[in-house]
Amino acid sequence: MDVSFLGPSAKESDFLAIEKCSDGRFAKGKDGVTSILSTGDKKVEFIFFKDHILAYVKSAMGYPAYYPVGPIKIEKPLKAVLMDLDGTSVRSVSFWIWIIQLTTASLLDNPKFELEEADLPFVSGHSVSEHLKYCVHKYCPDKTVEQARDYYFKHTHFQMQEIMEGRGREDAFTPSPGIKEFLMELKGMGVKIGLVTSGLYEKAWPEILSAFKTLKMGDPKDFYDAIISAGFPLRKGEAGTLGELSPKPHPWLYAETCRVGLGITAEESSNVIGIEDSGAGVCSIRLAGFSTIGFGGGNINESGTRGLCSHYCETFEEILKVIK
Repeated sequence: MDVSFLGPSAKESDFLAIEKCSDGRFAKGKDGVTSILSTGDKKVEFIFFKDHILAYVKSAMGYPAYYPVGPIKIEKPLKAVLMDLDGTSVRSVSFWIWIIQLTTASLLDNPKFELEEADLPFVSGHSVSEHLKYCVHKYCPDKTVEQARDYYFKHTHFQMQEIMEGRGREDAFTPSPGIKEFLMELKGMGVKIGLVTSGLYEKAWPEILSAFKTLKMGDPKDFYDAIISAGFPLRKGEAGTLGELSPKPHPWLYAETCRVGLGITAEESSNVIGIEDSGAGVCSIRLAGFSTIGFGGGNINESGTRGLCSHYCETFEEILKVIK
């Protein structure tokens, strides 16, 4: 088993060794399976065969999927950099975790409710429904995800309106240190830039606008070469878009940003890198076929996905040294 296929510095100890997949389809020692490794948060399982690897992405909503895991490498000059929003470009993760906490408090009818430290890897980086499913299962199993979504969007709409009118949390959306200089450096290098988020448009777009306003960088639609979000939520009386069952750690957001948004083919994937601070995002980039630079400050270490990163950096200055 060559674990370094998952990431150039990956070690078997970076993952959890398991005897069979969660769905029971594959087991170690049977049907050509040599070993099975799971990420630390148990969200993605890698099934090793003699000549290929499959990734099994689990789903709290009941729609898991298998993906082939292809080889990766970084070739210069880069053609594109794909960047996560929450936690990487903008420091907003704590705000959205707070919204999840408010939602759970409403479900429990307990305004004093607080999430535990152990909950953090499961309430960031994935889709809204995945986060809410986790909280419902742990704290209020008599409730439904649909009830949770109703509360979530009520809290989101209210808090976003408060922020837009200058009454909300002042620390909600803060540009990551060094992001402006980093983005301008990429532009100077002629590298295409794609912004990728599992966040729904109605929560992601105000973040992006707020950050660009703070940075005095104008209209983000004019700056980025492509922006992809999880779309619009499906709720009664409105048409939604695909996004709740196919976000990170599935590969589709990053794959669509690069192939459709930037026009870069799979054959050019070695000239593309993705930057992520969450375990779900790291898996998403890796399954989309790109090399990942892990960014400090998120839950990569806690989620057990650092082995999937080609590099791990704490600052944008460090990242520039890698990609130049």
